[in-house]
Amino acid sequence: MHEYDLIEINETNIDSEGCYCLRSKPSSTGYQNKHEWLLGTFHEGLKYIKITEKGKAAGFIEYTPIEFSSRVVQGENYLVIHCLWVQITGKGYASTLIEKCLEDARKQGKDGVIVITNPNTSWTPSKDVFLKHQFDEIDQAPYGFELLVHKFGKSPDPYFPKDWEERLKQFSGLTILRTQQCPFIDVATDNIMQAAKNLEIQPEIIDMTSREQLMSMSPTPYGVYGVVYRNQLVSFHRLTVHSVMKRLKELSGSEVNVC
Repeated sequence: MHEYDLIEINETNIDSEGCYCLRSKPSSTGYQNKHEWLLGTFHEGLKYIKITEKGKAAGFIEYTPIEFSSRVVQGENYLVIHCLWVQITGKGYASTLIEKCLEDARKQGKDGVIVITNPNTSWTPSKDVFLKHQFDEIDQAPYGFELLVHKFGKSPDPYFPKDWEERLKQFSGLTILRTQQCPFIDVATDNIMQAAKNLEIQPEIIDMTSREQLMSMSPTPYGVYGVVYRNQLVSFHRLTVHSVMKRLKELSGSEVNVC
């Protein structure tokens, strides 16, 4: 039997317990933005659960009702898992956190739990562990996104929007769409800004502050971060400055040296 504790972060203990991601840099802008974002969302039913082993951080899960979720998925009466990350592996901690979410969903009378995965990035959870917990893949979206759901009954399936190409047409210039749900958004944004400066491109930042904005503007199901240039997707996760410059050059046909 492994010795672990589940600690629910809330308004009363967030200062002492802290967030999981970027915990080694609590004074960083990204960490502080996440801290403030959590304080502004706990009242919506968001849950942030850390798992610790003998006092050492082992992982966490974050989930919330779909009507407040940062993921671009349609549906009613579901919980949506934003993040699942486990540092101490091989001890079933990911399963423990998933079961905690499923238990909460049942207690709240939800119809099930949703998670969005993507094999092309570590910014979304891995699909395999959810398949082991009777999640079914029921929809897909461009750029490798997968919609998985664990349903408790025969309620209507959630689904992705189908207008991804139309969304891209909204943004002809270099546009960064973001929320503060992920503490790494700050670094990802800085890399875009530096690459744009190097190429003398003027970027625009759109801070999405409502689910309505996110549902109508986000270029991918990930929701919390997306970069578009000339009506094409640049990225939905962090890139290095060099990688951004290379991608922007591809999309613009510029002869700028990116070495």
